[in-house]
Amino acid sequence: MSSDLDTFTMLPLQIDPQTKALTTTSNSRALQAELAALNTFHRSLLGLETPNQVPPPPVPVNPKRSANVNKLRDSGSAEYRKGKYADAVKFYSLGLQMALTRPLWEPQQLVREEIATLYANRAQAHMALQSWAEGAADAEASVEAKRVGNPKAWWRRGKCLMEMGRLAEAKEWVAKGLEMESEEGELVAMLKDINTRLEEKEKASS
Repeated sequence: MSSDLDTFTMLPLQIDPQTKALTTTSNSRALQAELAALNTFHRSLLGLETPNQVPPPPVPVNPKRSANVNKLRDSGSAEYRKGKYADAVKFYSLGLQMALTRPLWEPQQLVREEIATLYANRAQAHMALQSWAEGAADAEASVEAKRVGNPKAWWRRGKCLMEMGRLAEAKEWVAKGLEMESEEGELVAMLKDINTRLEEKEKASS
């Protein structure tokens, strides 16, 4: 029985003689996604301002970018405390843009930590504006970046779903959150609230 290591597959790849970008005539989405990521990485290397366009060591991280991300996050939080929620959203969005465009060779764990916080904060600002759908999407993005140790994001998406009347979905979401966050108090209270509302809804319809 042959394994993947014993099998050779000829892929229909072409390389642009000028840009050196790789393309394929294959309909495989996985292959196209891999080539798109490879071409993006190649373009980022070409844009390096280093001798011979060689990537720097993975550490230390660019301190200027880290400082700018933190400054934008803090500015967003300052605007939130002033009640200027739309401005807070703008600052968090700028911080996300800067964090998500870090060079690909920088530690991905750092990126995940940064965007988890920024998405969670922007979700809170959206909630203050009663933009429940946007808040739910941001809180979910925060959880995708950091599933454990992120109870606020789990709670915020649950709250947004409740406000939109999506109680069954909120119940499922919060239950998953409790699996990750070990019976976190606010999530436990939220699940009880959801169950109470579902029971009242069922009684009203019967």
